[in-house]
Amino acid sequence: MEPDKKEEIIGMLTDVASVKSHIEPTLYTKYNVKRGLRNNDGTGVLVGLTEVGEVMSYIVDDADRIPVEGKLFYQGYEISDLVNGFFPQGRFGFEETAFLLLTGDLPTKSDLASFNELLSSSRPLPPNFTEDMIMKAPSPDIMNKLARSVLALYSYDDNPDSTDIHNVVRQCTELIARFPVLISYAYMARRHYIEHHSLYIHNPVAEYNTAQNILYLMRPDGKFTELEARILDLMLVLHAEHGGGNNSTFVTHAVSSTGSDTYAVMAAAVGSLKGPQHGGASGKAYGMMTDLRANISNWEDEDQIRDYLTKILKKEAYDKSGLIYGIGHAVYTLSDPRTVTIRKHAQLLAEETGNMDLYNLYLRVEKIAPEVFHDVKKSDKLVCANVDFYAGLVYSMLGIPSELYTPLFACGRIAGWSAHRIEELVSGGRIMRPAFKCVNKRRPYQAMEDRKNII
Repeated sequence: MEPDKKEEIIGMLTDVASVKSHIEPTLYTKYNVKRGLRNNDGTGVLVGLTEVGEVMSYIVDDADRIPVEGKLFYQGYEISDLVNGFFPQGRFGFEETAFLLLTGDLPTKSDLASFNELLSSSRPLPPNFTEDMIMKAPSPDIMNKLARSVLALYSYDDNPDSTDIHNVVRQCTELIARFPVLISYAYMARRHYIEHHSLYIHNPVAEYNTAQNILYLMRPDGKFTELEARILDLMLVLHAEHGGGNNSTFVTHAVSSTGSDTYAVMAAAVGSLKGPQHGGASGKAYGMMTDLRANISNWEDEDQIRDYLTKILKKEAYDKSGLIYGIGHAVYTLSDPRTVTIRKHAQLLAEETGNMDLYNLYLRVEKIAPEVFHDVKKSDKLVCANVDFYAGLVYSMLGIPSELYTPLFACGRIAGWSAHRIEELVSGGRIMRPAFKCVNKRRPYQAMEDRKNII
C-alpha cells in the first residue's frame, strides 16, 4: 500500500474511532463513577492495604480534612528521619532503604554488608545480553528500552515463572542491581547508533554502590565527586517508594494479582512510570524551566517570571498544555516532603557546581507559581512544588542528560515495586477486577450487504 493511501485510511479510522470513543461526561456523574479511582473529595478510592509506604497530607478533625505539611513513611519510618540517619554521617542510603522496603526492618552493619555483596554480584548482565538485547535494537526512548530489556531477562532466567517468594526475592534483587546497568547501556546505544557519537561501555565496579555505578557507567572517564554520588544516592532514596496508590505501584499490584511473572510485572510498571503525568513529569518540568530561562531577560525579576507562568496556564507558552509541571500533586497540599529534602541538599550541589543563580531561580518559581495558579484559575486549591520540580535541576547539575531523568526514577522505584509485588503475592490473594459500566446502546446485528462504508 502506498504511504499516502495508508495515511488516508488511518485518518478515516481515527475520525470514526474518536467519535465512537466519546462518552458523555454527565454519565460519569449519573453512575457515580470514581474517575481516576478518586472520590469526590479528591482522595483515592481505597482498594487495598499495605505496610510498605504511607503518604500523609492531611488530618481529620470532626470529619473535616485539614491540610498539613506532607509526610512520607517507608515501612513506618518517616523519610526525613531516614535521610537524617545516613546523610549527615556520610553514608550512602539507597541500599539501606531497599533492604528496609524489602524486609520491613533497617539493616544492621552486617546485614547491609551482605546485602551490598548480593547486589554487587547480581549487577553484571547475563553473557551476550548487552550485545544481543541492547546494542542490536537501540531505542530513542530509554524507558521503552528498559521495559524491553526487563522482559528480555525472562529468557535468561532458569526459573522465570515461579511466584514462590524465595524466587521472587531473587528476581527482584537482581532487577534492583541491574536497572542502573540497563539504563546506562541503553543510553549509550542511543547515543552511538541514533546520535552518532562515540561508543563507550564500562563494566560495573564491584566496590561501587548503586549511585556510584550509575555515574561511573554514564561518564566517559568514569569520574565523579563524593558529593555528586551522595546527592544521586539521595535522589534514589526519595524515589524508592510512595505508597500503594501511585499509578505504577498500583499497576504492580494489579498485574501481580493475576499471577504473572516478575519481569512482566516490572515492565508494566516501567510503562506506567514513563507517562508525563507520572514519572515523566521531571523531564517536562526541566524542559519548562529551560524554556522559561530562554524567555525572560532577568532571572531575578519576579514580574517577568509571573508573566511567563501566567502564559503557561493560559496555554500560551511552553507546550500549550496549561500545566505548570512540577507544581501541584495528587496528594500533597502544603508541601511535598521529598521536595523539602531535595531543595536543602540541592543547594550544596549548586554551590559546588557554580549554579546558585539557577538554584535561586527555582526558588522564585516555586514561590510564585502557586500564587499565579490561584490568580489565573480562580481556585483556592492548595498546590506546592512536587519532587519532579527539583529533580531535573539536580540531574542537570550532575551532568545527566534529560533522557535519563525518568529512568533514574525507575532505578529508585524498583525497590518499592519489589516490596509491593512481594506483599501482593503474600497477602493479596485475589485478582483485581474493578467494574466498568457499558453505556453503549444494544443494536441488532447487520448483514454485510446492509452496512455502510466507513472508509
